[in-house]
Amino acid sequence: MTTSQGLSADERAAVKQRAKELREQEKAGKNRAAGEKAVREAIEPLEGADRDIAEGMWRVVADVAPGLVPKTYYGMPGFANDAGKIVLFMQPAAKFGTRYATIGFEGTAHLDDGDFWPTAFAVLAWTPDFEERFAALVRAAAG
Repeated sequence: MTTSQGLSADERAAVKQRAKELREQEKAGKNRAAGEKAVREAIEPLEGADRDIAEGMWRVVADVAPGLVPKTYYGMPGFANDAGKIVLFMQPAAKFGTRYATIGFEGTAHLDDGDFWPTAFAVLAWTPDFEERFAALVRAAAG
């Protein structure tokens, strides 16, 4: 259902969540513990493949790019660089009722490859093959 502003109820909720996050992040500054808590709280209610993907993302980033700081992004699990800018995030399938979760990389990710490169990936399941490919992307994204 669309509101008069053109946003669905889910989209409006995401915008409100992002405004709340920004206020909380402003208060917390670059407090890693606060970011970890927020991301763990974003992962906790996830179920099934969404939960597996978010947990896998958490493990891989902690292992291959420990300098990235956990930070929520529109209520979704994410990781930021030392300047506080989101590098990557996970959009659970259940958040907007899509058939797959998405792992996205923002412009701060160092994934440039000529004039054309992917910035988001549909993920149906966390598998060993995907984990290996994702780890390589995270290494590159973290610079």
